[in-house]
Amino acid sequence: MTLRNPRRTRRLLAATLGAGVLVTGLAATPAAAAAPAVACTSAKAGLAAKLKKDITAALANRKGTIAVGLHDRSTNTTCTLRASTAYDSASVVKVTVLAALLRDAQKQNRALTAREKTLATAMITKSDNASTSTLWKQLGVTKIKSFLTAAGMTQTKPGANGYWGLTQITVTDEQKLLKLLTARNTVLTDSRRAYVLQLMGQVVSSQRWGTPYGRPAGVSWHVKNGWLSRATHGWRVHSVGTFKGGGHDYQITVLTHGNSTMNYGITTIQGVAKVIHRDLAAS
Repeated sequence: MTLRNPRRTRRLLAATLGAGVLVTGLAATPAAAAAPAVACTSAKAGLAAKLKKDITAALANRKGTIAVGLHDRSTNTTCTLRASTAYDSASVVKVTVLAALLRDAQKQNRALTAREKTLATAMITKSDNASTSTLWKQLGVTKIKSFLTAAGMTQTKPGANGYWGLTQITVTDEQKLLKLLTARNTVLTDSRRAYVLQLMGQVVSSQRWGTPYGRPAGVSWHVKNGWLSRATHGWRVHSVGTFKGGGHDYQITVLTHGNSTMNYGITTIQGVAKVIHRDLAAS
């Protein structure tokens, strides 16, 4: 085995030793672990198998690390892939910020102020970062965590030092949030849930890509997308959405990183969304 870059090798060995691992030699590279498989269950005969097959096929030639969540209340159908893998949230966390703001106001038995509504509208419909930073600072991590606890979102870790876009999220927790927004619960009142969905249904046209792609006519949609490029894992591109109509009531989360471009990630997400909408509509 030829070490082409001795300096880089020394750095790697030093980092390994710094982690408390004793290096005794250069071992053979272990075989790569098998990629996780899409898992689906459904009360509707044949639907789980079809979704598993079609989602798997949609992802077959896509690069990057992709996590998927689907839940349809109408057929008690669930599909998951990498449900607990953590991703930098990018702007998807903005739905959580709004829900936390509403939860805090609810606990104070007050409505949102005009200023808060202006900030919330810009944050969700235009994905405005400055508005998000203002609300994040207003709430503080303690109140964000209070909402996460109430919602049972135990896998979500708020970004430190005001970096809300680096909040760690998972498919499991994003699906919990979408379910909370689309059914009666004790965390948010019906009117406050409806407010979040109202704004998610008014996202500007240029940000309506992702999970709504391929939905049948007559199916209502609410969406929030996120995108962020960093030195590691390339582009993070995510989409969360809720859908209702055609005899179905479902939520979809697709989280991705390792994308070469933002558009590559969008194409991956839309390939998954298209087959989910199609298979549910046919069921």
